[in-house]
Amino acid sequence: MPYIKAHYHPFLFILITMCAMAELGLTAYLISVGNESRSWPSARYHSLLILFEFNAVWTTLFGAAYMLWIVDGAVHFLASIASSIIWLAITSALWGAAAGMMHNTRTGGNCNWILNSSPSVNGVLPCDPPQELSLSSCRETLTVEAVGWVLFVLCVLTLFATCMWVRTSKRGYVSAEYKPGM
Repeated sequence: MPYIKAHYHPFLFILITMCAMAELGLTAYLISVGNESRSWPSARYHSLLILFEFNAVWTTLFGAAYMLWIVDGAVHFLASIASSIIWLAITSALWGAAAGMMHNTRTGGNCNWILNSSPSVNGVLPCDPPQELSLSSCRETLTVEAVGWVLFVLCVLTLFATCMWVRTSKRGYVSAEYKPGM
């Protein structure tokens, strides 16, 4: 039975899972630091970090499961192509929504404004530790958003590649009873 095997599929799921694990660690750290200091830029920012954490856990668990099912060759319902497409569509929507909301919540796209705004910001010189902390937290927030966009693109790419693989494999399918030239 000739069909096109999707050899890239496990690698895309590995990339999705690894990026989700990185996002999981970063958001867990930011939530922990924010809870310890009890200082959040806004309630919306705190809620978005929790949404990113949920997305990272969701993506890590299911991405790893799909990756293992693909490698193992499992044939049950949860390992089917249809469930993979549904999961990728839901996950793409979650990451796109989270990254888009973080982009609108976060102030500024470049963290250099903190150092370049004046020699002192609120009476703090750029070399003082609190200033470095705000620059660091700006970069960490920017990284959370960037990894969210990367995960969104990876999920959409994998979804598109899976749909194209299904389309080409159905088109190239030849029944066992039909043999050309006979």
